Amino acid sequence: MPAFEAKARGIAARLSAVGLVPRVERRAHFIAIEAEVPESLTAESWRELLAAMAEADRFGLLANSVNGRTLWAAVRTATPATGDVRGPGHQR
Repeated sequence: MPAFEAKARGIAARLSAVGLVPRVERRAHFIAIEAEVPESLTAESWRELLAAMAEADRFGLLANSVNGRTLWAAVRTATPATGDVRGPGHQR
């Protein structure tokens, strides 16, 4: 199993351990991991989620009054050729 796949599976497992239901999807250049975050999450669970997200190449939290809160992470399937860490379209 490639390292990026193991990393994505590990992040998803940690989200599951906190009680979330992660969705994992392979895309062209990365593996996406998403999970809905309930309002009643404890401070300890937030710490574990942030520690899991720190393993990803990118992560964030989308929050709005319509869809609630969605935690997302992306794990690259290949190393960027330019050393760019900011994403496509922002290369130096």
